[in-house]
Amino acid sequence: MARVIIIGGHGKIALRLARLLTARGDAVSSVIRNQAQSDDIIATGATPVVADVEHLDTESIAEVLTGHDVVVWSAGAGGGNPERTFAVDRDAAIRSIDAAAAAGVPRYVMVSYYGAGPDHGVPEDNSFYAYAEAKAAADAHLTSTDLAWTILGPSRLTDDPGSGRIEVEGSDTSAGSGTSGSTTSKSEVSRDNVAAVAAAVIADPATAKRVIEFNDGDVPIETALA
Repeated sequence: MARVIIIGGHGKIALRLARLLTARGDAVSSVIRNQAQSDDIIATGATPVVADVEHLDTESIAEVLTGHDVVVWSAGAGGGNPERTFAVDRDAAIRSIDAAAAAGVPRYVMVSYYGAGPDHGVPEDNSFYAYAEAKAAADAHLTSTDLAWTILGPSRLTDDPGSGRIEVEGSDTSAGSGTSGSTTSKSEVSRDNVAAVAAAVIADPATAKRVIEFNDGDVPIETALA
């Protein structure tokens, strides 16, 4: 049984992930800013933790994370305000990474996006630019640490039902599928599948120190991650 804490616990992926983790017997704490969201967290089987990481310093975040085995960052400012995007998606994320190290939490899973990084290619006049810059900085900081990190890079998110099958960038999509390649892959992925990938990564230490970019596809998740 893993003790997992999800930052951004009321997000669409986070709620799905909490249900998957608690169903298999993991102990889950879900960090939320709003006490009114507690019932939604409890409904997943997780324990709500009310804490506003945007305004907490590293030491205070470390207190929240202490006692867990895995941190999952699934928080975000939601776009629209560049200043707040940098405050949450970059600064608070970086503080949470440092806090995990300070709290002795060995494993950190970052939910990022497909194509994230310093060469993201988003022009400065694009509304997505602040988010792309923020995620590039947070991801780079994470990869510079000694944590057992994994960065997930899902492509465009949908609310389609999860198939349990994905295509990982750079992998052999025919593995285990009985085909010569992916026949259903497209540049989108269901939130159900993202949550399932996160759950699989948490259970698989071999996925540490990897950036995993993926779409919906033909290959069972565990096979695609192997």
